[in-house]
Amino acid sequence: MDRFNATTKKLTSATIQTAFKTKYLFFTGKGGVGKTSIASGTAVTLAAAGKRVLLISTDPASNLDETLGIKLTNHPKPVPGVPGLMALNIDPDVAAEEYRQRVVAPMIGKATDEEISGLREQLSGACTVEIAAFDEFAALLADEGVARDFDTIIFDTAPTGHTIRLLSLPKAWTGFFDINERGASCLGPHSALKNQESRFAAAFDALKDPDRTTVVLVARPELSTLNEAARTSSDLLELQLTNQILVVNGVFLATGKNDRLAQSLEKKSTAALDKVPQSIQRLPRYIVPLKPFNTVGLAALKNLLEDTPASELPIGVAEKSQGVKATFSLAALAKDLAHDEHGLVLVMGKGGVGKTTVAAALAVAVAKFGKPVHLTTTDPAAHLAQTIVGTLPNLTVSRIDPKEESRLYTEKILASKGKNLDVDGLALLREDLASPCTEEVAVFHAFAKTVFEARRGIVILDTAPTGHTLLLLDAAGSYHREMLKKMEESAPGKLTTPLMMLQDSTQSKVLLVALAETTPVSEAAALQDDLRRASIEPYGWVVNRSLAASSTTDPVLMQRAANEHEQLERILNGLATRVAILPLMPDEPVGIELLDQLLALEWK
Repeated sequence: MDRFNATTKKLTSATIQTAFKTKYLFFTGKGGVGKTSIASGTAVTLAAAGKRVLLISTDPASNLDETLGIKLTNHPKPVPGVPGLMALNIDPDVAAEEYRQRVVAPMIGKATDEEISGLREQLSGACTVEIAAFDEFAALLADEGVARDFDTIIFDTAPTGHTIRLLSLPKAWTGFFDINERGASCLGPHSALKNQESRFAAAFDALKDPDRTTVVLVARPELSTLNEAARTSSDLLELQLTNQILVVNGVFLATGKNDRLAQSLEKKSTAALDKVPQSIQRLPRYIVPLKPFNTVGLAALKNLLEDTPASELPIGVAEKSQGVKATFSLAALAKDLAHDEHGLVLVMGKGGVGKTTVAAALAVAVAKFGKPVHLTTTDPAAHLAQTIVGTLPNLTVSRIDPKEESRLYTEKILASKGKNLDVDGLALLREDLASPCTEEVAVFHAFAKTVFEARRGIVILDTAPTGHTLLLLDAAGSYHREMLKKMEESAPGKLTTPLMMLQDSTQSKVLLVALAETTPVSEAAALQDDLRRASIEPYGWVVNRSLAASSTTDPVLMQRAANEHEQLERILNGLATRVAILPLMPDEPVGIELLDQLLALEWK
């Protein structure tokens, strides 16, 4: 690693004490960069040094349980084998129900059953889930309750777009309180919100205090994740979160000179570190070398930030098994879509598994069959245009921009509902539309419009990382129930909702994208269970960036490739009947030519 020492330090048990001095540590970054691994490794290291540490996941699709090897709840739980370390998951559904109970409780005995039922219905949407989880997060930042018992509180956050939304809420809701003195938001009566005002203000103060809060921007040695870190840094500066550190995870050095894939990975690592965006060059920078093992379990976490030679690590290597093979191809799916001339494909999965690449490659293939295809995304942090790079006949690329959709939705509501209101009524409507909930509603309406577009043409939708997408699907479910209630008397059997479209396998196909690693496969399996509870059956799985499907001879990469086979067999022997496997390419599949080549290299 000497060649990197001129501009960086290794993040190790020795340097971690000086790198992270504040009570609150936020680990954020693009999906798949290893936030949970780095956050967990940091927590284990600090606890071993004698600190009382609380590790918290704010990700709606948390995999902290699997990383630590214990079942977590909304309340702190000791981590066996690590004295001084406790952990919890902020479970959005549990938090939402507790929030509803707190809001409804003062009305019991004072309001009718119908009024209470109406309030509970009002509090059933995705926005309530979001703010309830945030309320627990804010209490910790406000140093209430259990927060006082710890020296360090570490937040393992959701992928960037969702996290920026979370960290902006203290400021957004504080501003909403200032302008809305009489109405009600989607969270219930304004009086219920006013009770949280001081907590939110205290949370905002803690976030912007550099002596209390450090934001750790985690990236891979890839330009896309470093550029994402730069954008995140800028967004956080606007929110007055100034104390930031950059950690580059998975820095790789090749062992030999004859492995093109290994040489390419090292070259990309070096080039990326040489081209760290100027806006974050000023930040303290630390690196974590690529390890030959998956960072799941305490043995791996204890070794993550150590320089232990691979030969001395107590991590087993799975034997390479025979007979692992794909059972369908994306190229064949593209041909089927082109033949049908309409249909929706949702590409879903954990952040960082390559959903955008898979969606873009599939869209390019459809377009090359000569059929018009619309490629779009619901991911707040997605940049499809940077993956496509260029234009192709029959291919239209767009994104659902939360800010723009919120603006358009606000204008639409003011033009319709505000048309005949008096001055006071219009002012009250504007106040309600200033609520941060408006953005969630606006994005759902744009999502619904995109879903219905697939009845007339081919639409490929690159979704946000799992947790954010589940909130969107929850909104689809709420809308579905509301529409059924309204239509059951006036026009039974005539209704089609977005949820019904997603449930219809003749119109919609869901592809679950994963890496052949423990956590991404487990998260994809959990997502599949969630989808099935909503009567949505996934069409198939795509295993992306597979080393087992490559021909690497590098010792570290070969060990990681061998470890993949256990997960590939796990998928093929019970999780999915259709599995496509895409190899890790020496050149990142950016641009139409390489996206086209990726499907030609599918592992048969």
